[in-house]
Amino acid sequence: MGIGTLVAMLIAAVAAVALLATQQAYSIFLPGLLQGAVLTLEIAALGSILAVVMGVLAALARLYGALPLRWLATAYVEIFRGTSALVQLFWLFFVLPEFGILLDAFTVAVLALGLNVGAYGSECVRGAIQSVPRGQWEASTALNMSQAQMLRRIILPQAFVAMIPPWGNLFIELLKSTALVSLITLSDLAFKAQQMNQSTFKTVPIFTMVLLIYLAMSLMLTIGMRLLEKRASVGLARGRAV
Repeated sequence: MGIGTLVAMLIAAVAAVALLATQQAYSIFLPGLLQGAVLTLEIAALGSILAVVMGVLAALARLYGALPLRWLATAYVEIFRGTSALVQLFWLFFVLPEFGILLDAFTVAVLALGLNVGAYGSECVRGAIQSVPRGQWEASTALNMSQAQMLRRIILPQAFVAMIPPWGNLFIELLKSTALVSLITLSDLAFKAQQMNQSTFKTVPIFTMVLLIYLAMSLMLTIGMRLLEKRASVGLARGRAV
């Protein structure tokens, strides 16, 4: 699906929200839902940053780290991939206080979702690095580059382009997973919707608006990642041409 189609879908979703907001049955819920959407975006943004950092560090540790680092990175990846994000969220929020570690709900949400997605992302990074043609490694070695220089100047820029599509999918999954944070008392978009539904029983207007807001946020993220991929691919092509 091209960027033009995605933009058209985004405009349609935003227009649908604006149109529904003109009707009394829907407009009374919009301010509260938008307030929840802001918190959802904050958690998703910070969680995505943490996920990228942990994904890159874990991948590099597994590929090039000393043996203890490889073990630690592997344990991180397998634990967070092999257990439920909901269980991880509850463990950080309800179990850590038993060991004297108290974290607020917002911090727990960012940590749980970021670490969970980062574990999956590390495999994207590792696969992208290993997909770089062997000739690139050999040419870098022939230029007498150190391993750090090789990764920074030659390998990672090429691997970056291959990482973007799977990371885009992971970011969308993280955005949708923010609905779980309502279970630890955070007033995100899902929590606001549930709260309004329980007090008014207006299920159709509330969750129609929620669906469209989530769709709009996901489309904005997808468009951003497509543009980033396009720009990175052009830059890489120019570098190869030179």
